[in-house]
Amino acid sequence: MTKTPTIARIWRGRTLPEKADAYEAYNYEIGIKPLIEKALGVQTFREDTPTHSEFVTISYWENIEAMARFTGDGPIQVHHLDRDAEFLIELPSSVQVLRLLSSHGRTR
Repeated sequence: MTKTPTIARIWRGRTLPEKADAYEAYNYEIGIKPLIEKALGVQTFREDTPTHSEFVTISYWENIEAMARFTGDGPIQVHHLDRDAEFLIELPSSVQVLRLLSSHGRTR
């Protein structure tokens, strides 16, 4: 039986441009790979500007309970990676959790 996502969890973090490539590699290895194992789907984004690079990760979950099992905390609590303070301009204090109402089209 295929599980259907009903929740999207959105995390955002910003780093300085000179740290962006290193953070992208670190975040993928330490943060995204474990997320891929547990979430129903994961998308990562990066926007580069002259002053910062913003990273956005959207993960999709069957329900709040499944998401909370992964995070180990409340649904909007951030699980910071060990080196986030070294890379990020500021540590995000929360994530955004949205109810998924509908999905159309293909993303790949």
